[in-house]
Amino acid sequence: MKLTALLTAALAFALAANLHADPLKIGYSDWPGYTVLEIAKQKNWFKDAGVDVDLVWFDYLPSIDAFSANKIDADCIVATDALVAGASGAKSKFIALIDYSEGSDMIVGAPGVESIKDLKGKKVGIEVTLVEHLLLLQALKNNGMKQSDVELVNTPTNDTPQVLASGKVSAIGAWYPISGQALKQVAGSKKLFTSAEAKGLIYDVLAVSPASYAKHKDEWAKVAGIFYKCVDYLKDPKTADDAIKIMAAKVGADAGDYAKNVPGTHFLTLAEAKTAYKKGPGLDSIYGAMTIGNKFNMDNKVYKVSQKPENYALPSVVEGLK
Repeated sequence: MKLTALLTAALAFALAANLHADPLKIGYSDWPGYTVLEIAKQKNWFKDAGVDVDLVWFDYLPSIDAFSANKIDADCIVATDALVAGASGAKSKFIALIDYSEGSDMIVGAPGVESIKDLKGKKVGIEVTLVEHLLLLQALKNNGMKQSDVELVNTPTNDTPQVLASGKVSAIGAWYPISGQALKQVAGSKKLFTSAEAKGLIYDVLAVSPASYAKHKDEWAKVAGIFYKCVDYLKDPKTADDAIKIMAAKVGADAGDYAKNVPGTHFLTLAEAKTAYKKGPGLDSIYGAMTIGNKFNMDNKVYKVSQKPENYALPSVVEGLK
């Protein structure tokens, strides 16, 4: 009887401990592909699925710092930037492919600057070695130019609208909603190049620490499934307006303006994510995009040891979803 009582007490303790376990902490920021998770938060979908999730709001770069410092379990991040964090020791597993940028990342020119070619010998405000830097290089390449043809001014992305308005630079690189703020604040400014001209160059992913994934595989599979449920909710004409209101409110944007910019992010459905997880050299594959991102990081001496895409991509989670 004593043994039975002890076992019963131990089981009760274990269940109680599990109920009071720390939630899975996910960092997210103002990029639309990340903010879409706000839908799940507002609709209580994590709770309904029986998974305890704490969505932690950050500016983008601080979210990476928090992940690297083990303050959060996962982060919504550009795949290329996840390689940077991994090279510094903060490895991750991509349990979901979120989106690829299709116009929301852009190079914005100051008044009087009509094209990328007009930037020769000029200053460009950009957060060096982050995603807009990669986009700028693609823009220069498409126009027969090199990085040496411009002068980079290292600028936090959140500050780029003010820097463009100051007249100290001839262009800036930013993602939406910050790119949209720059276009609004600086009369006569214009899009010079966008990610729509390099589809698949910029993939966003949900990156989880290997330790957290190993401990909570079932929970993370539920999280991935809920992400694609959010995408379906946004893409369904019957619920799209509600989704946009939720997302716009989170970033303090006008819902109408936000709706106009949503097409600049290609939110991946579950079926599209499964396709993008297939290995290939082109931008239609996460492996091809990461190979280009790794080369960018190596060329710019962001890290010394080349990173392998297959050490990060974890297609099994998405492949197991229906």
